[in-house]
Amino acid sequence: MLDIEGTTTPISYVSDTLFPLATANVEEFLQRHSADTKITQLMEQLRVHWQAEAKERGTDLPPWTDASSPEHLHSAAAYVRYLIKQDSKITPLKSLQGRIWEAAYRSGNLRGEVYPDVPLAFNRWRAQGRRIAVFSSGSILAQQLLFAHSTAGDLTLFLDAFFDTTTGSKREAQSYSRVATALSFVPGKILFLSDATAELDAARAAGMQTALSVRPELKRPAVLDHACFTTFDEVFP
Repeated sequence: MLDIEGTTTPISYVSDTLFPLATANVEEFLQRHSADTKITQLMEQLRVHWQAEAKERGTDLPPWTDASSPEHLHSAAAYVRYLIKQDSKITPLKSLQGRIWEAAYRSGNLRGEVYPDVPLAFNRWRAQGRRIAVFSSGSILAQQLLFAHSTAGDLTLFLDAFFDTTTGSKREAQSYSRVATALSFVPGKILFLSDATAELDAARAAGMQTALSVRPELKRPAVLDHACFTTFDEVFP
């Protein structure tokens, strides 16, 4: 089971390509899809989250105007941009980002960047009879789009399942227990690969095997609490 950012995909692709694209296009997207029920539901979830944050943090947040105000979508977009800048992992934000990126992927203007060893490893692992799943904080739609429109072609053909924050936080052991149940595997039969030690700690607490991704652009921890790899060539070679 794979994380994406820093594991299959360079962090720079997310921070320098995906996030700026969502930031630049969110207001126009909300204007275009203001009558879309799924988008209005996401907006309501974001409003509820804004209310909770505003109660806790006071005036530090961008204002959120009432739906009857002509400035409503502008204020909602400002809050979304704020959340993106904070690298928030909340589900409605991730779902909205996925919808924004979808058009760019489908038009061919955006290609999902993966490390060169990813397609080779997918082929090898599939030949070995292994199942491959993804667990990312990005929405399932965003995951599927990235791999379907990747720089190495359609890699979704190798992927058996996708999980996102609707399953739970990636820093909570219970989330990994849910994943194992959904995959019909005992946790000890699953190897989780990620660049985030806190996620690996949670997966291990649920009984999974773990390995830390230390890609060239990532800093190797001073103390290693998990097995580590620098390339997928080292994983089930």
